[in-house]
Amino acid sequence: MTGKPRPRVGRPAELDAQRIVATAIALADRDGLRGASLTKVAAALDVTAMSLYRHIGSRDGLTDLMADAAFGPPPAVGSDWRAALRDWANGQRAAFARHPWVTQIPVAGPPRGINALAWMDAGLAALRNTGLDWRAKIGAITVVGGYVRQAFVTDRQMAQRRGADQRTEAQDLAAYQRDVTAVDLSGFPEIAALFAARAFADVPPDDESADDDFAFGLELILDGIATAIARSA
Repeated sequence: MTGKPRPRVGRPAELDAQRIVATAIALADRDGLRGASLTKVAAALDVTAMSLYRHIGSRDGLTDLMADAAFGPPPAVGSDWRAALRDWANGQRAAFARHPWVTQIPVAGPPRGINALAWMDAGLAALRNTGLDWRAKIGAITVVGGYVRQAFVTDRQMAQRRGADQRTEAQDLAAYQRDVTAVDLSGFPEIAALFAARAFADVPPDDESADDDFAFGLELILDGIATAIARSA
């Protein structure tokens, strides 16, 4: 026995769920969701992985907390339902852009986190005075939210492939047209007409194109909600 105090093992006094989640988000922003494993989060905090369980319960518990914190609170809801839902959708898209790894977390059920509930409440509030019943309101915000997520994932995957090929979207579409028109299109008259019309001749810059495509799809969905509102009057 040396008489020296033995180092304390276990949870540091300052360790809490908020610090764990903030560290995990920083790792995921840098290295993707796999970079925020419990082992790597614990190493970044200089604690044992087991000590994290006392605060976040499980790996799934951590990813749920990460997604909720990463999204943050929703934008304020205005009185015009269409503008409010548009802002709501664009706010979600911006959150995905800040933290793309959130889309890698499976949607395993309805919202539970504080921020997730706030987003749900804001979406419902946007439709408060539309005359839609509760089922229709839930259906509407589910469709909008699903569109935002899938549109972001699709655009990101395509952008990553273009990056790997070192192509712009315009170059990618030109290559696509060359490949498809090399095939006999006599059995595909609409596709033949599409390319004959040079529909892809003037493609805006990648970021602008993605924004335009997203806005177009969103307005189609909002048009559908407007039709449902008119029917319910």
